[in-house]
Amino acid sequence: MSKYDLIATTAMGLEAIAAKEVRDLGYECEVENGRITFKGDEAAIVRSNLWLRTADRVRIKVGEFKATSFDELFEKTKALPWERYMPENAEFPVSGKSVKSKLFSVSDCQAIVKKAIVERMRTKYNKTGWLEENGPLFKIEVALHKDVALLTIDASGSGLHKRGYRAGQGEAPLKETLAAALVMLTNWNPEKPFADPFCGSGTIPIEAALIGQNIAPGFNREFISEGWSWIPEKVWEDARNEAEDLANYDQPLDITGADIDHRMVKIAEENAFEAGLGDLINFKQMQVRDFTTAKEYGVIVGNPPYGERLGEKAAVQRMYAEMGSAFAPLDTWSIYILTSDEEFETHYGRKATKKRKLFNGFIRTDYYQYWGKRPPRAEK
Repeated sequence: MSKYDLIATTAMGLEAIAAKEVRDLGYECEVENGRITFKGDEAAIVRSNLWLRTADRVRIKVGEFKATSFDELFEKTKALPWERYMPENAEFPVSGKSVKSKLFSVSDCQAIVKKAIVERMRTKYNKTGWLEENGPLFKIEVALHKDVALLTIDASGSGLHKRGYRAGQGEAPLKETLAAALVMLTNWNPEKPFADPFCGSGTIPIEAALIGQNIAPGFNREFISEGWSWIPEKVWEDARNEAEDLANYDQPLDITGADIDHRMVKIAEENAFEAGLGDLINFKQMQVRDFTTAKEYGVIVGNPPYGERLGEKAAVQRMYAEMGSAFAPLDTWSIYILTSDEEFETHYGRKATKKRKLFNGFIRTDYYQYWGKRPPRAEK
């Protein structure tokens, strides 16, 4: 097997969690802004696609170099070993982005990279005419940042947040990758009760159930790199068998999702069913102010409305106060709430034990963490 330079891209603020996931798969890695870099073979490409819950996608790094002129971009791109990855009939669209770089015209950069790869492939495959481009798909990206060009091939295809279970969603759905991170940032384990009082289309409870039973998030979907001949089918087969063996389908779970909107509750139930978790999660229609439980030492994770729209803020802040009253008796529960409202603690009625800055899409949010009492130690 060969070694590849791999990059797992993440949303800002999730790098440390994604890095832990990469290490848990057995790969040493380095953390940068918005990305985790690591080295691995074909199995690493497959396993990281199947298992990374909080990464956006897995990319293969083909090269990185300084480029301040189009000539430099062309020559250095052409010098890279594209034939190592792509057959002569590969279909390879080029996308791009440029930040704080002299080469700021993204469309020109894309065209030059495309032309340079065509030249390289023609030479290596002894072709004189057009390249057919009727074979497997390789999505190439040229990303320029401060005059450094990073050239990568996307090994995921659809973003890793697309787990394949979302049959329906609300108007502001939480990305599955962020939902998984919210669960992983708590002290929850599968032995504890778990509740989401703002479940929407059910993403947080579903991600909690996948984590609770150690089900690989990419188990039920396909990846672009499955069409590449240099990753043998057996590597995919072995990785999926490993995922099947590591899943703990017998793990009992106590997971509840609630929402004020009965239509969202129905969508959440459908999504849980699609994920194969229909019997494991209990969904119900409920307002947060009516939340009560006799259970102890549970975990609540909520992504309530933020009140970002004009005229909504006062109603949302009233709801935060009602939530504070409803949760006040739950002194053994740990409560985690994601919101962009900087006055959340005031309305909720309590200072958080800890806050963590996260981004929900482009919205800067804080993850307010209220740690409950610890369970008494068992007598020896």
